[in-house]
Amino acid sequence: MRTPLIVALLLATPLVAACTENAPAGGGDAGDARTVSVTSTDDGCDVSTAEAPSGTLTFDVTNAGSQVTEFYLLGEDGLRIVAEVENVGPQLSRQLVVNAPAGSYFTACKPGMKGDGIRADFTVTESADEPSVSADDQELVDAALTNYSAYVQDQSDQLVAKTREFVDLYEAGKDDEARALYPEARTHWERIETVAESFGDLDPRTDAREADLEPGQKWTGWHRIEKDLWPQLAEDYTPLTPKQRAFYADDLMKNITTLDNRVQGLDYTVDQIANGSRGLLEEVAAGKVTGEEEYWSHTDLWDFQANVDGARVGFEGLEPIVEQKDPALAKTLTARFADLQTLLDAQKTDTGFTFYDQLGQDEIKDLANAVNALSEPLSRLTAAVLS
Repeated sequence: MRTPLIVALLLATPLVAACTENAPAGGGDAGDARTVSVTSTDDGCDVSTAEAPSGTLTFDVTNAGSQVTEFYLLGEDGLRIVAEVENVGPQLSRQLVVNAPAGSYFTACKPGMKGDGIRADFTVTESADEPSVSADDQELVDAALTNYSAYVQDQSDQLVAKTREFVDLYEAGKDDEARALYPEARTHWERIETVAESFGDLDPRTDAREADLEPGQKWTGWHRIEKDLWPQLAEDYTPLTPKQRAFYADDLMKNITTLDNRVQGLDYTVDQIANGSRGLLEEVAAGKVTGEEEYWSHTDLWDFQANVDGARVGFEGLEPIVEQKDPALAKTLTARFADLQTLLDAQKTDTGFTFYDQLGQDEIKDLANAVNALSEPLSRLTAAVLS
């Protein structure tokens, strides 16, 4: 972790608590075939069953290890992320709710949040008990899916255009202009970050931070270029040559184009949108509010705002459904999003946002507390729309 110690100590407890439900170790009702208990340790991933009926499944994930862990439900190819929970602290529990159709899957715990994870086969069998949707509800669902698909495609289109402009400036050596455009281009990535992460092979090549690299992993993507544009914090840094710049710029553009091609015509489900909304706020808690994401440029608040934008769009698309099923939750989420946005608006400047290294400790704490306040009700969004 590269966060200054005082900030790390300030944030560690509330951020973990915000993403945690006080579930008992082992979680779940053993007699409920739709509830799967998962216990992650430093070297194991104990899943209570390898088979469950199709429909709404709840994975009660407990971290019994000493490292922060993650849990994934992966598609049959072992790459596509169907659903996930991240940043589960030691001795804490989280819940993942997903509507899973019949098919072959993998479960995976990732102690230390690195590597391919500890995997096991998981089968979802055909079931006659899948959730039924009334005609009125189906109309709301269809509208939510159509609108979200259009939003993702629009952000992806803008991402391609802005990334092309950015890499052209970078390759041409127009560093001041490239630095100014960097956070703007990344905004479109951060708004749909959980969609990009669902393609397991793409995100590490595009958005890996230097501190998160695994042994032997080649560092490419946004943050490799970021370091070259803001080298002042790096000791004995050797700037990239024009040839090296061209390589990393072209590689970034290739990966962004691949993402754009993959999202075209992509189908979504309401639980994917809800889990994606929650996941985007987890991204804020894990890296943006701590200042770890943009270590060199300190443009973390641009990313912070973009993640919140994406989370809010996901919720607002589902809001008509939630208002019918859990009006109190809908009201709470609307208020908590507004509270967080008020704090972000206070950090806006003529050129974007305050740089992270210019924030005071009280300002960081206020942002962290607002993220915490939103995280808990947002963690209940998926269960609400699938109820």
